[in-house]
Amino acid sequence: MEYSKLGNSDLSVSKICLGTMTWGEQNTESEAHAQMDYAVAQGVNFFDAAEMYPVPPRPETQGLTEAYIGSWFANKGLRDRVVLATKVAGPGDWLKHIRGGSRLNKEHIDRAIDASLTRLRTDYIDLYQLHWPERRTNYFGELGFVPGDDSEVVPLLETLSVIAGLIEQGKIRHWGLSNETPWGLMTAIKLCAELNMPPPVSVQNPYNLLNRSYEVGMSECSHREGVGLLAYSPLAFGVLTGKYLNGQTPDGARLTLFERFSRYTHERAEQATKAYAELANAEGVSLTQLALAFVNQQHFVTSNIIGATTLAQLEENINSIDVRVSDAANARLEELHRTHTIPCP
Repeated sequence: MEYSKLGNSDLSVSKICLGTMTWGEQNTESEAHAQMDYAVAQGVNFFDAAEMYPVPPRPETQGLTEAYIGSWFANKGLRDRVVLATKVAGPGDWLKHIRGGSRLNKEHIDRAIDASLTRLRTDYIDLYQLHWPERRTNYFGELGFVPGDDSEVVPLLETLSVIAGLIEQGKIRHWGLSNETPWGLMTAIKLCAELNMPPPVSVQNPYNLLNRSYEVGMSECSHREGVGLLAYSPLAFGVLTGKYLNGQTPDGARLTLFERFSRYTHERAEQATKAYAELANAEGVSLTQLALAFVNQQHFVTSNIIGATTLAQLEENINSIDVRVSDAANARLEELHRTHTIPCP
């Protein structure tokens, strides 16, 4: 396994991060425990969760992902070997089951962190992330920015003041952003300087061969400010495994089970995926490993958040750390990117 510094913190995190959002929906508690056992044995020391998980979010399952991690800690006693990340949900009418509709103000964040700590059976979170901004901006599949009504938005300064308090209380060690834009990241860094509080150490945004939008603006911010990317959806909801090509609908697969995850399922995505699959075949690796290795090698990526529903998938994903994309393959990837430029936001 390879490791990276988490921003300007004193923490080193594995280049492969164990994503958890299927636990409690597509994976049972015992399966989640088996994944954690395997990942730790392979050198993975970084787990990423969220109070909203599992997905799709439902009142009946909310919090199960964190609870499964907590029971694993209780059984294994390995809390000190894991850099633990979780998230507080941003606002959304579709999350009325979370505190009547989550917000990024003191009341909601205080309740959220205490509930997460209880479910996770720990006294502190290593990395606490704002799952998405309080303000209306372009995230979750939107490429272009469309202004909205900000009159009821909780100011970012207020949110960061709450985060600073959690750090002082010892409930969290570091904090990060998620589904964020260059404006949001740089504004947060500026406000942290004004508040004399630690800046964010990471940004968790989507990044994969079908969505390289992070490279436009955000990658320079990551480089110059030392706030690396925690790349989520590196396989584009499983599309970049190739298992959905030519209209396939594998039993039990996420896009077979849940039609709402349609961001990467259209003709342009299919065309790009076929081109990448041909390149992977020519390189003698699976499309999965080519896609993950591409993410692993980016200079602005701190860690690559992989997710799996089976141990076989998890093994292949983690083994991507040993795959090296050749110079010729990198050049071909860039040629394909010019043809299929951000087919999916």
